[in-house]
Amino acid sequence: MANARTALITGITGQDGSYLAELLLAKRYRVVGMVRRASTENFERIAHLVDQLELRQADLLDQLSLVNLVQDVRPDEVYNLAAQSFVPTSFSQPLLTAEFTALGVTRVLEAIRLVDPKIRFYQASSSEMFGRVRATPQNELTPFYPRSPYGVAKLYAHWITVNYRESYGMFACSGILFNHESPRRGREFVTRKIAEGAARIALGQASHLELGNVDSMRDWGYAPEYVDAMWRMLQQDQPDDFVVGTGRHHTPREFCELAFSRVGLDYRAHVRTDPKLLRPAEVDTLLADPTKAREKLGWEPRTTFRELVELMVDAELERGRKSAPAARN
Repeated sequence: MANARTALITGITGQDGSYLAELLLAKRYRVVGMVRRASTENFERIAHLVDQLELRQADLLDQLSLVNLVQDVRPDEVYNLAAQSFVPTSFSQPLLTAEFTALGVTRVLEAIRLVDPKIRFYQASSSEMFGRVRATPQNELTPFYPRSPYGVAKLYAHWITVNYRESYGMFACSGILFNHESPRRGREFVTRKIAEGAARIALGQASHLELGNVDSMRDWGYAPEYVDAMWRMLQQDQPDDFVVGTGRHHTPREFCELAFSRVGLDYRAHVRTDPKLLRPAEVDTLLADPTKAREKLGWEPRTTFRELVELMVDAELERGRKSAPAARN
């Protein structure tokens, strides 16, 4: 493995970071994960990989730590997946969101520029940048109109990545990823919340589930397939930006319907809407046009919406059954 390529992943403990680490390890990469010095660091998603990874401490808020990290690791590829990534939190913590999700990206790009501008860089952009959409479906040329501090911060990060590419000739790409889910999704996200809620109710561990807007439209795909698109972007001859999504959209209501029917229940008997869970500014519809990713990267989604819902619910049932004896004590 002397000639193995080295990848540095920020946000390796998150959903996408853990799946990307698996993918790159399977491709014989040396994988280095950046982790923050935190008293509550959660390594649950990468616990099965820890002996195959190198974990290094650095922080998106600390420029010098990033420069030192890039200097020490000397990666061939950097995947920046770290961010304050939960939209509702961005309304209550807008400045922190900007520091991590916007300025943090500039710090990583600047570290790469200073140490070795030939390093290939991937930035996790977001469909939330489209916000109040100007056209449907959305592709790489659709104008942006973000509707949350998170979306605004991601938009800054997106354009600073373009700026470093054009100003310094760096191989810097942004993947404009639409919603992508898995059993490793954070519990605060609506898809995981629904899957877990349906399983807990089916197992007699809960009686109802409270949600916010159940009629917004989202393009939902399966996270392990989306990290493959990230990798493909950094293997191209020229750096470019790509929309990644399924080209189909659904509502949380439809997600509820499938999730609860998977466990033999009618969601209408158990799901309640809580106005406190509504966003100050809603994004009503997001729908990807992934034509460019299909034609240039050879990437296509394979998991259907129904399959995604069912695999998430099944994972929650398994978790719930394992925790059931403890729950009774």
